Amino acid sequence: MSRPQEPHRPFFPFGNPFRMLSSKGSQLSPRLLSLLNAFEDALAARLRKLNPKDKYDVLSLAWMKLAMESLCETHTDIKTLTTELDLPVTDWDEKWMDVYLDISVKLLDICVAFSSELLRLNQGHLMLQCALHNLESNTSEKLVRARSSIDSWRQHIGSKNPRLENCKSILDGLVDSPSLPKVKNSAKGKVLMQAMYGVKIHTVFVCSVFAAVFSGNSKNLLDLDVANTTMWVQAFSDLQTNVNGGIRDIFSQGKFTALKELDEVDIAVKNLYPMIQDGMRPIEAEAFSNSFSDLGRRAEKLSQGLDFLTKVVDGFFKIVLSGRDALLCNLRVSDTVADPFPGSNGEQFVR
Repeated sequence: MSRPQEPHRPFFPFGNPFRMLSSKGSQLSPRLLSLLNAFEDALAARLRKLNPKDKYDVLSLAWMKLAMESLCETHTDIKTLTTELDLPVTDWDEKWMDVYLDISVKLLDICVAFSSELLRLNQGHLMLQCALHNLESNTSEKLVRARSSIDSWRQHIGSKNPRLENCKSILDGLVDSPSLPKVKNSAKGKVLMQAMYGVKIHTVFVCSVFAAVFSGNSKNLLDLDVANTTMWVQAFSDLQTNVNGGIRDIFSQGKFTALKELDEVDIAVKNLYPMIQDGMRPIEAEAFSNSFSDLGRRAEKLSQGLDFLTKVVDGFFKIVLSGRDALLCNLRVSDTVADPFPGSNGEQFVR
């Protein structure tokens, strides 16, 4: 495997949060320690589950679906942990809220970019469907149309998605965003901060892999240098080494497309394309029939994979959006409680 193209990036703009956990006055109770350990155990298990058996698996829609599902589970877990910690918004540091809202906006932006690429790939599938429909007929006119549809598909798939070009800057923004500061120096706040650190690492890693696979550019990969005091550090280190190293190795081979299922469709297209030259009926009917059926199966597999992944990405978008909306709603409620009768001279304000 090739060596990382960029140096490992530190993830502690505000200093090491785990040093704070071991500082004086921040010893965790058995209950808080149990909550933190349960969260980190679950995260470690998810990271181990994502470790591919083969380096090419990471470029498949099936692996990407699994990765996004794991991300949804981690973000759901942090919501559950926040509830179990009974840590109301009023106890959150104002800077913490600013950081959370900033990160959530970046995640929504990158979800939009991923969704746009999935839509673009699905549009390409419609071109293939048109080609396959025309290939069902042996007329010269239909064969010419099929060839034209395949030409359009290859041009469409080979084009660049401008939305993906912003992924690198968004990911850099996530890495460079401040680590979550102290929450009024409370033990609960420190537990939440350490758990959120794991969420951030998991999120940035998966999103960077998605950006690299969709764009076919290994420059979107990030090599994250994480603290060795978490229960999931080894699982993450193994995962990052295998996935990032594997992707860089595959990209160095100069494939037409990074996505495994898309590459398989391209292979089938290359086998079929010479048989429909200039609208002439294929001479070898059996070979044409086999190639036609093969393209149909691979195109259907690609379409199903895209549909499944699209649903999971949409689900992650909704999780991030609902978390952001919940925070803003709680902030409005806390502001109302703090000043229930806004207006001059202490009088109740009437709309």
